[in-house]
Amino acid sequence: MARFFIDRPIFAWVIALFIIVLGATSITRLPVAQYPSVAPPTVVLSAAYPGASAQTLEDSVLSVIEREMNGAPGLAYMESVAQANGTGSITLSFEPGTNLDLAQVEVQNRLARATPRLPSVVNQQGVRVEKSQSNFLMFTMLSSSEPGADVTRIADYAARNVQPELQRLPGIGQVQLFGAERAMRIWLDPAKLQSYGLTPADVNAAIAAQNAQVSAGSIGDLPLAHNQATTATVIVPGQLSTVEQFGNITLRAQTGGATVRLKDVARIELGGQSYATAARLNGQPSVGMGIQLAPGANALAVVKAVKKRMAELEAFFPAGVSYTIPYDSSTFVQISIEQVVQTLFEAVALVFIVMFIFLQNWRYTLIPTIVVPVALLGTLAVMLVAGFSINVLTMFGMVLVIGIVVDDAIVVVENVERIMNEEGLPPLEATRKAMGQISGAIIGITVVLIVVFVPLAFFSGSIGNIYRQFSLVMAVSIAFSAFLALSLTPALCATLLKPVEAGHHHEKKGFFGWFNRGFTRLTSRYEGWVGALLKRGGRMMIVYLAIGAAVGWMYTRLPTSFLPQEDQGYIIVNIQLPAGATLERTQAVVEQVEGYLLKQPEVANMVAVMGFSFSGQGQNAALSFVSLKPWDERKGAEHGADAVAGRAMGALSGVKDAFIFSLSPPPIPELGVSAGFNLRLQDRSSQGHDALLAARNQLLGMTAQSKVVSGVRPNGLEDAPQLRVDIDRDQAAAQGVSFSAINSAISTALGSSYVNDFPNAGRMQRVVVQADAAARMQPEDILRLTVQNSAGQAVPLSAFATTSWVTGPMQTVRYNGYPAMRIEGAAAPGQSTGQAMAEMEALAAKLPPGFGIEWTGQSREEKLAGNQAILLYAFAILAVFLALSALYESWSIPLAVILVVPLGVLGVLIGVNMRGLTNDVYFQIGLITIIGLSAKNAILIIEFAKDLQAQGRSVLQAALEAAHLRFRPILMTSLAFTAGVVPLAIASGASSASQRAIGTGVIGGMVVGTVLSVFLVPVFFLVVRSIFKGGKREQEMAQQHARSAGVGSGEPVEPTP
Repeated sequence: MARFFIDRPIFAWVIALFIIVLGATSITRLPVAQYPSVAPPTVVLSAAYPGASAQTLEDSVLSVIEREMNGAPGLAYMESVAQANGTGSITLSFEPGTNLDLAQVEVQNRLARATPRLPSVVNQQGVRVEKSQSNFLMFTMLSSSEPGADVTRIADYAARNVQPELQRLPGIGQVQLFGAERAMRIWLDPAKLQSYGLTPADVNAAIAAQNAQVSAGSIGDLPLAHNQATTATVIVPGQLSTVEQFGNITLRAQTGGATVRLKDVARIELGGQSYATAARLNGQPSVGMGIQLAPGANALAVVKAVKKRMAELEAFFPAGVSYTIPYDSSTFVQISIEQVVQTLFEAVALVFIVMFIFLQNWRYTLIPTIVVPVALLGTLAVMLVAGFSINVLTMFGMVLVIGIVVDDAIVVVENVERIMNEEGLPPLEATRKAMGQISGAIIGITVVLIVVFVPLAFFSGSIGNIYRQFSLVMAVSIAFSAFLALSLTPALCATLLKPVEAGHHHEKKGFFGWFNRGFTRLTSRYEGWVGALLKRGGRMMIVYLAIGAAVGWMYTRLPTSFLPQEDQGYIIVNIQLPAGATLERTQAVVEQVEGYLLKQPEVANMVAVMGFSFSGQGQNAALSFVSLKPWDERKGAEHGADAVAGRAMGALSGVKDAFIFSLSPPPIPELGVSAGFNLRLQDRSSQGHDALLAARNQLLGMTAQSKVVSGVRPNGLEDAPQLRVDIDRDQAAAQGVSFSAINSAISTALGSSYVNDFPNAGRMQRVVVQADAAARMQPEDILRLTVQNSAGQAVPLSAFATTSWVTGPMQTVRYNGYPAMRIEGAAAPGQSTGQAMAEMEALAAKLPPGFGIEWTGQSREEKLAGNQAILLYAFAILAVFLALSALYESWSIPLAVILVVPLGVLGVLIGVNMRGLTNDVYFQIGLITIIGLSAKNAILIIEFAKDLQAQGRSVLQAALEAAHLRFRPILMTSLAFTAGVVPLAIASGASSASQRAIGTGVIGGMVVGTVLSVFLVPVFFLVVRSIFKGGKREQEMAQQHARSAGVGSGEPVEPTP
């Protein structure tokens, strides 16, 4: 193949230009993301049951739906959460790779089976089924510059004109409005109702009867009467649309003309549909819209589309209303990718410098530099076809692959240069001879590196998604690299290089002369050292076994984690007040938090949402997203997100009325809302809520004594005082009061009743009936409510009901069908999340029988990933061995290559330990890369040694001469690769933790692995070939290959003592 392109250089250029054009057109079309889509696909069902307690909602709604969802195809786990404000959700997480559209259809079908068994009120409100990620991509806030502006008016405008526009954009899963659209609020006065002998049920019935659509038909409709000349539609205004019209609804009319109207017993206004949540921007009341991505959507494209649409909509905003985007998590993605692209260019520059120092000729150096962008552009074209994205992992693959692409080109150029220098052949002849010698090595290296990376693509779960894009980018780049090393590189060598006289290499002066003389001395000493080691092969294998034992010991002691913690440019503050605290108290605490954080020099904006948090919903909960200034404005660890969150934790711990927890977001927000670990404590034997609570408290007590975990906390709403109304059913029946009437009276007065809809400025909005605020503040207010008996008389609840205070759940959680408690925490300083998770499992084992824990979110993925790691490494090593066995038609030669693997692994472990890093996804990627590259260095020596042995050299001579011949290219390729990865290891700013994690391991493995392998690989070859002589057929094939490659024509190198 190489000979074909050497004779046809234009053909090689044409192919390269095709690759360049395809790659260049792909760049603009590839989506950009932080990570590949790694979170399990999720479908969320949301239900509302106004006035219901958390337990009622769980029993009558969520558990009914949950039972139907069991066994849905591809379902990994499900969690249902019921809130005391009557809202609940079931989150169904499916296995990665599940078609989410089909999963959503399956969920809808299963929901249809459960719908007839749900309360009618729940069906009237509607059960929503949506596919979206749980974390917020961005917030867009609407606020008014006018003092005292009506926030409900702005929220109504947002619900009508902004929210639908954003929901229509591709890639958006959900737009959550913090605020509420308008509704016709009927605020009942129970005392006035009682004085007229009316009940809330009478009001509901009157509104339903008098606010109704009338489909009246038309006059002159077919069939016509004789001589009918016209036809017209009949309109009967049945639906009411103004406060005055609703006020005039007749509740009771007497023949004498006395009429009781709705306005006589209620206050009527155009208010908010819900008062559950309120948003604030930098301390000012605002209307917030939290935008959640659809699974698999491109974050940067969605943010760009949202900003464009908001700019278009601003022209139509009411006077004084403007929008801001104070929180945008995609900024981190954008800057991360820019940083890695910058690293890519730095890597190319450093590799160029290393090559120039060794090759000392612009022409020699230019050839590998031309090949690099061609290979990378070819990879981009394949990424587009494969549906990949430009993300941190694919870009890391590009950075790592620069060194490998350059290696292939350097191996060719260096061999051509050596032959021209030693034998004085013209470039064309030298290239032909060089390619004959090293084509086998290049193919061998390519096969080995590809088989190392391809198995990564077949791993399951989220970890498989992470590896897949990285591994295929590496494999495709390496394949392009090999193709170009066998086509474009030799064609360039044959046409670009100029003839030189034999031995010219040592005539240089200045820096290059000094470098060459020094390198020659080093090579000479190296030969002496290798010769001495080859005579002590047995002892060296004992040293090798000691290295292997050290590698095993270091690996088992390395702490584990999933991904390094990044400064993503924002922190989250979760605010939890004591159970039963009102929104007024929550707002006071939020104002204290704002007062502290907005004064911090690192803080840019702060969005606070009251009534909503990741723990749950309720008046005593609030959540804040604090955006930090750009990374270049807050350099140094003391200004990082973790430092700001830590300071805030310390400063706000003095707020007495609330538990305030500030934290950095996790590396992959879709897998959870906080870094650290996330588990569910389950009641597997139906022991009840109190026993589950006691078990949780016991577990938290044990974690407080542990030195391995820290910050372990329940993630949810604590139990709170609840007012229990006990109804004496016998007394109620004696007075002719039905239980349905009692239910209607209490639920309407306290929980609100959604009667029907009314038209308001072109939009159908709700009519909601509820007791006025003053009439539902105290326990006595409930007993004053009246219920109509069978005789039409109003009977007060106090006649057959009593109240008492109890403690009950404000939130109930079920995980995979079992009652559960959510617990979060982190590893103690100096400990890894893997150690923390093992500690939690050990502590959970001490709980009473019937209680167990399950991991969820990122922790579940980490657990699955950890179980796959050893299998991954074993598979990679086995793949290398089998590929080489097939290539060399030998079982013994691959063994000499495989023995080099622990040397590279030792380097990775030393590097990672020196910087205090952990065994995470990047460590595993680095380790796999080093397994391949270590094998590559060994192949370069063993390929030549095998051919020399076939030419009649002794095993000792063959090993020594091969080491001499390949010492320079091995050092050059290893230095070039290491130089290319240096920018990763010393990165700072956005996504620097990931860059340092991968760069450190790879540099450590490359430096230590290369230093040890150049001495030990000849020893491995000697030992293996001394034990396994190789069959007659293997020797004949080796001799044939050596003759065709022209290896062994020079004099053998004698071992130097």
